[in-house]
Amino acid sequence: MRHLKFAPSWLRFLIIFLLTMGILFRFFNLDGKVYWHDETYSSLRISGYTINQAKQQLFNNRVIGKESFAQFQGANPEKSLNDTIMTLATEDSLHPPLYYVIARLWMEIFGNSVTAIRSLSACISLLVFPCVYWLCRELFNVSLSVPGVAIALMAISPIHLVYAQEAQEYILWLVTILLTSASLLRAMRLESQDKEELVKARQRPDLFAIWSIYAVTLAISLYTFLWSGFVAVAHGIYVISTAKFQLTETVRTYLLASLVGFLAFMPWITVVMGEFFQFLISADKTTTQSSLIPIFPFLLMQLSRIFFDINLSLDNPISYLITPIFLIFVGYSIYFICRTTNYKVWFFMSTLIVVPALPLILPSLIAGGIQSSSEPYFIPSYLGIQVTVAYLLAMQLYNGNVSRRSIWQIIIALVIICGLISSKVSSQAETWWNKGMSYDNPQVAQIINQTTRPLLISDALGNNYGNVFSLSYLLEPKVRFLLVNNQKIPKIPDGFADVFLFNPSDTWRETIEIKYKLKTDIVSSEKYYSVWKMAKPRKLHRRNISRRGAEKESK
Repeated sequence: MRHLKFAPSWLRFLIIFLLTMGILFRFFNLDGKVYWHDETYSSLRISGYTINQAKQQLFNNRVIGKESFAQFQGANPEKSLNDTIMTLATEDSLHPPLYYVIARLWMEIFGNSVTAIRSLSACISLLVFPCVYWLCRELFNVSLSVPGVAIALMAISPIHLVYAQEAQEYILWLVTILLTSASLLRAMRLESQDKEELVKARQRPDLFAIWSIYAVTLAISLYTFLWSGFVAVAHGIYVISTAKFQLTETVRTYLLASLVGFLAFMPWITVVMGEFFQFLISADKTTTQSSLIPIFPFLLMQLSRIFFDINLSLDNPISYLITPIFLIFVGYSIYFICRTTNYKVWFFMSTLIVVPALPLILPSLIAGGIQSSSEPYFIPSYLGIQVTVAYLLAMQLYNGNVSRRSIWQIIIALVIICGLISSKVSSQAETWWNKGMSYDNPQVAQIINQTTRPLLISDALGNNYGNVFSLSYLLEPKVRFLLVNNQKIPKIPDGFADVFLFNPSDTWRETIEIKYKLKTDIVSSEKYYSVWKMAKPRKLHRRNISRRGAEKESK
């Protein structure tokens, strides 16, 4: 790879341009997209309040305004950082506390706005670029070509733009994956160097320090996202396989470093296990609405979204034309890296792509589908695919065949155009595929905001709780909320011209109709919920009109 050590000036200029565009897209219109269901839960955890505390103060059959939600959506003087950690430990231990601790400190400085909390993820995403540079240097031992192309691809990748603008821990998790992988490769490379060559060069690498970095970054990764455990499994398979299943000094040192990393995570593991057993013995198991997506169309769509994403759905005919192209492209990239690199390089990339994804794919094959909320769990696979593609493109730039090099330059140009178009479309959209059950909230908010004196009635069952919080960011101050717990009959006060029911069950809605002798008309029927508007029955409405006409004639 000596010919790849120095990149031509035009490639350097292109990398700088794409990196600049990627940074600008990450910080553009941060508050433009809907602040969706899962992000409101992130803000609730940061606030230090529990779900039950929020329900007691909001879902109590009283009319409130949107300002009442602010107390539970960010840092506040009533709760401390310790409350944030304790809330996660007692209610949501599957989300480790590192990101939420950082976010709490961030919001205490910059405020609780959507722009403020999402800017944290945007700033963290900038760490991806030096980290991927380090990883590529350790993998391919080249100074700029492959690392530079990898940086450019990740800068304009639509999948990374999605998580760089999310008030969740996923972009931080990507950074920790890069750090653990790069530190592991560096430690193994220094372990394998010939000691005589090191003595001649008067180099004494501090192996203890670099293995300590791996142990620390592994612990940080685990405290960011539990799925890091499967990334650690991929690392273990790689280390033991490259050692030909022998207990070498490198394997022993790796096992010791991994043990230290997992021991540092033991306090939170005990919390997770405690909550899990409490869930098993509890009679109150909350169920949420979920739908399964066919696994293979889902994987093909997510594969194409790494490079091109204009918010196409799985059932869109255009997606069936696009996804096979990217499948062939990625498949050839994996074949190329396996054919042109040594065993240590291609096997590391293969384990990073496959191992963390298998625990998701195998159960989905049995269940007949996968949940749409599983997209972030494939981040290690996205990373491995992008580095593999970057290697292919960088190598083809230096292909000796002029005609073939021209073809690959066209392919590179198309990949760049796809990324830029995707980033442009995504940056200006108010909703996106990753918003899940809150995808249609902007449309619903527009319907409610068009009325004069609206009242929104809802309960706290299922996904309603988080979606009501999400809607509070989109609705105008004139909108009032009447929230009840356990589907109690709401006490609807006078003075509201338009009354809406947000995602009521059929039984609850019919009970309200009987109670107030009104009918309900559906105004929005989405995938995850429906919205109904209360109105007088048509017969009663006609009688009122005839009475008014008779009164006018008598006068």
